Amino acid sequence: MPREFGFWDFLLRWALSCAAVLGSYNPYTFSYYRWVTEVDGFASLKMFVGLVLLVLHLVCLVASVRSLGLVGVGLMTALLGSGAWVLADNSLLNIEDPSVFGLTLLTLLSTVYGFGISWSHIRNRLSGQVDSNDITQTSSI
Repeated sequence: MPREFGFWDFLLRWALSCAAVLGSYNPYTFSYYRWVTEVDGFASLKMFVGLVLLVLHLVCLVASVRSLGLVGVGLMTALLGSGAWVLADNSLLNIEDPSVFGLTLLTLLSTVYGFGISWSHIRNRLSGQVDSNDITQTSSI
């Protein structure tokens, strides 16, 4: 019997989406973009890592759109953006610093990815519905 989807499962998926997004580009020094533009050599390794990151982004993007839908992705983005706005309004987030602003946007993207790749599990857990893939292994038919 498969175990239930929990908080740690979501946190792992969110951390992996953060690694994909922030590993591709971030306003600080360690990212794929900086590696490609500032370090000479390693062309084959750079190509391989770039393709791995591209595949990760496509998997996250497609899973998010399929799970949440375009409207859901838009609503999730608006919800997270308004949360960042509340933090900035209350001086808990300094978005006047371009690095912090960029990091905030990238964190919002990775959070949308995290919810997108986890949403079907969250929805099933909240509604109590069982996915057909879950019951085929224990079905008496």
